[in-house]
Amino acid sequence: MSIKGWIDRHYPEPNIYRWVGLVLEGISAIVLLFLMALTCVDVVGRYLFNNSINGAFELTQIGLTVMVFAQMPLITWRGSHVVVDLLDNVLGNRIVKVLGLFSVLIVSSSFYFLAVRIYQLAERSLRRGEVSEYLKIPTGYLTEYIAVMSWITAACMLTYGAYRVLKGNNEPQQFGE
Repeated sequence: MSIKGWIDRHYPEPNIYRWVGLVLEGISAIVLLFLMALTCVDVVGRYLFNNSINGAFELTQIGLTVMVFAQMPLITWRGSHVVVDLLDNVLGNRIVKVLGLFSVLIVSSSFYFLAVRIYQLAERSLRRGEVSEYLKIPTGYLTEYIAVMSWITAACMLTYGAYRVLKGNNEPQQFGE
């Protein structure tokens, strides 16, 4: 199977969403591989050589942050959040679509304003020169990353999330086999 065929099969989203999804999942996969290798080397070093990796805990925290926030836009636009649809059969299709659009507006605006506040905190952190405890990594850059990913999530929810509601495809997308 060609690379294009594999991408078409596993990323059915239209246009730029396909490539954003591929890049974000690639980032998550690389970080997960790094975390797995870090944990293995740290455990082997701790139990066989009585010496662990300095800052492994911080690197694990940073890696988990990168991985979680890289997946946030993907989960949002694929509709993979937990949804309670107890009243969907009772209310009717038109009211469910209006409530879905209202939900898209609330979620996207919440992510946007949350990202604005997080970015302000990142700027303050960079101005003050705040760094992590052991490895002295500037924390402001990671906080900026969180803000940017929140803005991307807001944009994806506003555009593709609204498209999915209006199209009527509210089922979460299943990928892989």
